[in-house]
Amino acid sequence: MELLIRTADMAPARRGHAWREVVCDALGPLEVRIDRDALVQGEIEVGALGSIGLGRVKTTTRQSVHRTPALVRRDSPQFHRLVLAVSGRPRVAQSGRARWLAPGEFAVYDFARPYVLDYDGAVELAVFSFPVGTLALPPDSLAKLAALPISGAAGTGALAASVLRRVAVDLASYRPASAGRLATVVADLVSAALVERLDQPDVVPIESRERVLVLQIRAFVEQHLDDLDLDPAVIAAAHHVSLRHLYRLFEADGTSVAAWIRHRRLERCRADLADPALEDRLVGAVGARWGLSDPAHFSRLFRRIYGFSPTEYRQARLEVTG
Repeated sequence: MELLIRTADMAPARRGHAWREVVCDALGPLEVRIDRDALVQGEIEVGALGSIGLGRVKTTTRQSVHRTPALVRRDSPQFHRLVLAVSGRPRVAQSGRARWLAPGEFAVYDFARPYVLDYDGAVELAVFSFPVGTLALPPDSLAKLAALPISGAAGTGALAASVLRRVAVDLASYRPASAGRLATVVADLVSAALVERLDQPDVVPIESRERVLVLQIRAFVEQHLDDLDLDPAVIAAAHHVSLRHLYRLFEADGTSVAAWIRHRRLERCRADLADPALEDRLVGAVGARWGLSDPAHFSRLFRRIYGFSPTEYRQARLEVTG
């Protein structure tokens, strides 16, 4: 991410003009409206995830950002924007709709048409720019969704919001090849969340639906690693697919469902064994916490994967951190 402006670094008299310039140059062309006597405070960063643009905006200044009809006529790049309310409550208006977003919610809008984005208090936003065609929905479906809040509390929206937040925080750490693959994941998840809002699953290509299904299954596994009854049959039933379909999805990634569950359980155990706050917890209890209830089996698996017994690994890690 590149920091474009941090108002705390400049004289108050310069802030308003500089803020408007940065918004227009980095996120625009846009018109920023701020009360004449307001003290502008905040910062803006920009970056890219493959073909997807990303801007992070933090501000405590009441303002509104307008994509006016005149600006649309003058310059009309073809992409869709998505704004994620990390904190605060922004309002998005387009197509005759105006909606406030709660923290964790997101909404899409068309940059080639007029819109307003405003906030009357402190906000932190992540603003994504998707070139036309990146989101796997027909234009008429996207138009129906303009400015409508997508919940980040449940369903595919929750998974999409979580990934969007993570990307906004970790963008600088991704290598170019990883960024390109992750851009596809982000576009698939956002598309699936939008389709879920429309309740029209068939408008998304089967390839995108299956990639999202794998992500949903992996998220489900993460949430249930401590469940001794977690197995392929439980996972298939929870996602309304056959066992054969479930196996095929994981075979495409070069693994199996059981191997993935085992890998994630061992990784959770490894993290706990390296945590000084858990050094008094018995090794067997660490394994049992993550669904590996047979101490001897847990120890054999751990040694086979990591080259150390759980006890040896814990001692080595605690010596390093201690």
